[in-house]
Amino acid sequence: MSDPSDDARDPIDGDDVPDPAPPDEPTAADEISADTDAARHEYDPDAEHAFPDERLNEVLARLESDEEVVAYLEAQNVNPVARKGYNDHGAKHVGIVRDRALRLYDLLKSGGVEFNGARQQGLDEADEPVIVALAATLHDIGHVVHRHDHPYYSIPLAADLLDDLLPAFYGVADRVRVKAEVLHAILCHHTEEQPLTLEAGVVRIADGLDMERGRSRVPYEEGGRGINTVSSQAIERVSLREGDETPVQVVIRMNNAAGVYQVDSLLKAKIEGSLLEDRIRTVAINTHSDGRDGNGSIVDRIEL
Repeated sequence: MSDPSDDARDPIDGDDVPDPAPPDEPTAADEISADTDAARHEYDPDAEHAFPDERLNEVLARLESDEEVVAYLEAQNVNPVARKGYNDHGAKHVGIVRDRALRLYDLLKSGGVEFNGARQQGLDEADEPVIVALAATLHDIGHVVHRHDHPYYSIPLAADLLDDLLPAFYGVADRVRVKAEVLHAILCHHTEEQPLTLEAGVVRIADGLDMERGRSRVPYEEGGRGINTVSSQAIERVSLREGDETPVQVVIRMNNAAGVYQVDSLLKAKIEGSLLEDRIRTVAINTHSDGRDGNGSIVDRIEL
């Protein structure tokens, strides 16, 4: 699934705005320009990963060819976009969230983070990425019912799809446990119920990381100027890479201070309570001057 520059998307937060860097130190623009790992990180089944991926790859192949799943991913976009004028929640959003969830999971595994969801259910390590990928794929299907409270509507719909999908890969006991973990992650992606597993925390954060401008392209072009649409238009690029002090560093490039809403109000809420707060560092950099007559930008850099 490609991600052209005019169709990107995601959110974050931070209160501390440091003083401008001295001339001999890298500027915000220099730092973001030096980011050589800024692609969407589309999941590659043939690449090397820090986790066993054979089972995941089999499940993904089945998901991508399942006519009912594909139909849901298309239908779930009607209520949020066509009827509510909200940001994209369809197949493109799902693809980006799943890719970023698996990228985030891979970086955390590379950093030595031990996940608890599959393990506490007596499942294998190979089931961790399966849980993450399934939850990321099905997290928003409740939108076919309504945008409001959609995670609660996603639960019964996803349960039915999982009942059809999982028997091809698991016996009765294991598919009950995988299903339980997937539904837990779906519920916790956008509700007051906080994740109890790191797998669910990954899905929750990945959902918030789809914030770039392409996500709001349709409502923006049709005249939508709500805070979600305008702030998303300010986000140019989101990158996930190995951190210096944490397993993961998220780098967000924005061209307008409006993007702060995506970071500080939306992404921050996703990270808080995810069980991964101490393992992820987020840096948002504004590369555009908002001031006039040589004044500096309103916001240069924020960190979570």
